[in-house]
Amino acid sequence: MNKPSILICTVGTSLFQPNLEALKRELANNGIKPEYRPLAEAYQRGDWPGVAKALRPLPASDRVCGAEINSIASLVEKEYIPADCGLFFLHSSTDKGRDIAAILKDYYLDKGHAPVETVEVEDLQDEDPKRFRTKGLRNLARSVCRIVRERSAAACAINATGGYKAQIAVAVLLGQALGIPVFYKHELFSEIIAFPPLPVAFDFEVWMRASGMLYDLERTSDPVPASTYAEEWQETYESLVERVPIDGQDYLELSPVGQIFHETFRERFRTDRSQVLPPKALQKHPPRLEKGAGWPGEHPEVEAFMKKVTDEVEQVVQCATFYFDPDLPQRTRFRCGAKGIEGIYSDGRFTVKFRVESTAKTPGEQAAVVASLNEWLSRRQT
Repeated sequence: MNKPSILICTVGTSLFQPNLEALKRELANNGIKPEYRPLAEAYQRGDWPGVAKALRPLPASDRVCGAEINSIASLVEKEYIPADCGLFFLHSSTDKGRDIAAILKDYYLDKGHAPVETVEVEDLQDEDPKRFRTKGLRNLARSVCRIVRERSAAACAINATGGYKAQIAVAVLLGQALGIPVFYKHELFSEIIAFPPLPVAFDFEVWMRASGMLYDLERTSDPVPASTYAEEWQETYESLVERVPIDGQDYLELSPVGQIFHETFRERFRTDRSQVLPPKALQKHPPRLEKGAGWPGEHPEVEAFMKKVTDEVEQVVQCATFYFDPDLPQRTRFRCGAKGIEGIYSDGRFTVKFRVESTAKTPGEQAAVVASLNEWLSRRQT
């Protein structure tokens, strides 16, 4: 079995508190051991390169060195990772997180690891629990998935020892979704706990059917009224969202599990799309504006949008309007409707709904076309 060449590490604050804070008190009381004096003095000065330099002579297994150094040393000793593996330190968006990550980067660059990079995870902080839960953990999942996507799943592993305890659960779930091992070392255990990938998979078709909602929720930083997705809602989507009550109304945000689910299958769809999509359309037809749809005979941008859908998405044959509301804005996306694939177009003032005729013959193929349409829309909006 090949060892991962990249270790993605969550970063905590144990190096500072309690470890170096305790040394600083010992220094003040003249009770510090000689081998720790340079470390305590550098910490007291706020000299982070000096802290990294003072850590190097100490055994990496010394608890003073903190959870990250202790756990990486144990992983190397147990031969889970190479001695010079690449390291990505994912730290909180706090001053302590940035400082400790900088120390770790200096420490490991000097020891010959390459690459060594620090990644700040926005909203991962402990001042606002709601922001931590709804945004911080989602951003953690997004950051890990980006590194795995760039470096490949076969090259990566996760060390979830440092940082907030909630990160361990997210890391384990990420490992299962991405097919990479996750490691954890408790401060009181001498052994590393390994969570190897299991033969457990999320449901790909559920992602394809939910892709419009997932892309939509990922694009916005604000909660979206739950009623927006009422017509397409399925019970299986519940774990993918956080429900937020605002003024007596239910709003939805993407949950950390939903972020992992979306990141995982978005990447899988990019690589497996040819296996799940139906054949390309041999003939294309111009958009059809149905008289019974209440169409007012204006808004040429709608017809232009439907033409782009038909021209640029290979499986689409034609688009035809069936609903118009001049005063009810919605959120632009595609979904599996009761009568086939539906598109929703809105500029924030009015809403048009249109049927998307495609080469899909089965519900699974329809779901794949919906995913392809939402992927196309996401590219246009970024």
